[in-house]
Amino acid sequence: MLSAIVWGLVQGLTEFLPVSSSGHLVIVPAFLDRMGFEVIPPSLEISAFLHLGTLLAVLVYFRSDVLRMLRARSDPEGRRALMLVVVGTLPALVGLFVEESLEAFQDSVSNVGWALLATGVILWAGQRLATGSRLLADGRVRDALIVGVAQAFALIPGISRSGITISAGNGARFQPLEAARYSFLLGIPAIGGGGLLQIPDLAGAGQLGPEVWVGLAVAAVAGYAAIALLLASLRRVGLIPFAVYCLSVGLLTVVVFP
Repeated sequence: MLSAIVWGLVQGLTEFLPVSSSGHLVIVPAFLDRMGFEVIPPSLEISAFLHLGTLLAVLVYFRSDVLRMLRARSDPEGRRALMLVVVGTLPALVGLFVEESLEAFQDSVSNVGWALLATGVILWAGQRLATGSRLLADGRVRDALIVGVAQAFALIPGISRSGITISAGNGARFQPLEAARYSFLLGIPAIGGGGLLQIPDLAGAGQLGPEVWVGLAVAAVAGYAAIALLLASLRRVGLIPFAVYCLSVGLLTVVVFP
């Protein structure tokens, strides 16, 4: 049960903070193990399932945007947002064909550390680009493809999905908070799809026990808090503190786990 609570906290806090939830689900158990605490790292399938908790968090936090997209036929802004989400999701479908490679990649804690270092550089560059003035209502297909391709790279454990998509949105000249809003909405099918696809396999393997559902619930609560924290941070300090964090943790990881 302790492992499930740790999984949920790590997943919820790091899914929306730009520090990579998948990466932390690898390095946190590894560091705890070095400290003498036995916390089993989750498989890629369980990690994807825990994303359903953070999906619930984003659906609740951005419920007004979600409702507008559901009314797309009669709501022009909702229709534009839905188009951006659908088009931006398409590049991430490559994940269906590289799952085994991603599983092998995260078997090495050092690999994840290097990916976290890359995330730090991405966040630093993204903050330098955070000078745009465009609104999400101004988004075009080209913008969705740019951010969507960026999201596909976040399939690599250690590359932050929110970090790389917010940075790409900044590069597309969206206002920083609008880039973050798009990142969260774009995460709905990406997060939900990966989690839902794992349910049959986990159920068939008998891995949907109470501890996994506890982890999901913890991830939902922590995820909601993380969304609020990130938006407040973007208003005040931007992405640089998260860049420093990723660079520091990434460097520590590759030193401790060469």
